[in-house]
Amino acid sequence: MSISSIALGAAACGSGEDSGGTSAKAKPTNCTNKIVRPDATRVSVWAWYPNMAKVVDNFNNAHTDVQVCWTNAGQGAPQYAKFQTAIAAKKGAPDVIMLESDQLVGFEIQDALVDISAYGANEVKANFSDGAWKDVSQGEAVYAIPVDGGPMAMIYRTDVFEKYGIKTPPKTWAEYAEAAAKMKAAGGPLFGDLGSNVPAVVTALMIQKGAKPFTYDLANKQNITIKLDDQATKDVLNYWADLVSKKLVGTADQFTTDYIAGVVNGKYATYVSAAWAPGYLTGAGVGSGASKGKFAVAPLPQWDVNAPVSVNWGGSAFAVTSQAADKKAATKVAMGLYADDASLTDGWKTQTIFPLNQSVQKSDAFISNKVEFFNGQTANKDIYIPAGDAYQGATYSPFTVYYYAQLQAQIVKINSGKTTGDQAATELQDIMVKYAKSQGFIVQ
Repeated sequence: MSISSIALGAAACGSGEDSGGTSAKAKPTNCTNKIVRPDATRVSVWAWYPNMAKVVDNFNNAHTDVQVCWTNAGQGAPQYAKFQTAIAAKKGAPDVIMLESDQLVGFEIQDALVDISAYGANEVKANFSDGAWKDVSQGEAVYAIPVDGGPMAMIYRTDVFEKYGIKTPPKTWAEYAEAAAKMKAAGGPLFGDLGSNVPAVVTALMIQKGAKPFTYDLANKQNITIKLDDQATKDVLNYWADLVSKKLVGTADQFTTDYIAGVVNGKYATYVSAAWAPGYLTGAGVGSGASKGKFAVAPLPQWDVNAPVSVNWGGSAFAVTSQAADKKAATKVAMGLYADDASLTDGWKTQTIFPLNQSVQKSDAFISNKVEFFNGQTANKDIYIPAGDAYQGATYSPFTVYYYAQLQAQIVKINSGKTTGDQAATELQDIMVKYAKSQGFIVQ
């Protein structure tokens, strides 16, 4: 298979239906939202943010020359599958698409996304941190406009910590393991969880330790460096394997009904997650009833407190597809959608997003916000903004979906005691090198 036709691992789930792409002759008409100005240029958008209807209305009411025609084509993988089908068919893609940052390169390499620096994208570069901008760029090329991010931290149960004598949140991963052992010895609950369905978290923790799983530059499409059997990766996998073997942390898949019930009932003392987690947990019913006021957040534990590293989980951006009929208008939408004050304010106040726009992050309202989920803690000021500012960006591979699936399989084996961290890292390296070569890459 040639590099230009590399699949993202989910294409078979898509349909061949034309569900949003535009042409020079026709405007998209399958809009979920109301078009305020029918004569304006119309730009089709796929996005799944929960408050997207309000965001689209805000944009359309503020613009006379361009209107957004929005469709929710699925969240995450289902949407990516439909987009992959549209790429193969060379029709059916939207003009603008919401993508998670770690998925961008896989579509960039297929020439499915447009370098929007030629259409003014750099005009808003100053609105974002260097790390956030790096995640959507390749050299001088810009392939998306950031919206939200996921600087990572450690959420914890204050009542559980107090009951079992954990006086301060662990600052290092060594202290985390010590606190977990202390809690178990006292008859307490699991200290955390290593779900196999969060390979992005494990990857982030590998990067925090100093790993560089992939080195890739779109300017040299054929070459890629893969380092998944390095010492940093082995250290992280062995660390969590040890916690699992001692039954200090659980192995439940996250985002499930059972897992959420455990979070509500105090089955887990900590939750290593991202800045968007409070919104997700609140929406799932956590933080109400008996669990109300029981949560706080602390910085992500470090391997070396003298050399802290901030990492990211999740975060999405708006990209312009190569099938867009009017790429300048589409870029205007990508730059302006979810960028106005009303949309951003609604996003962060409802905890729908953790906004990357610096106009929000530097506002007193956001900085000083006393987060209800954290019982009034000023989590933005104390935890999430510093973590986001320190984030340096990451380099993702052109085959994130396949890589995550293989890492997930290794985590399953670690959790069942069938492999060690060292063995998992070596096998993962071999699998990914073989796969990359089968896709036409030269592995350095």
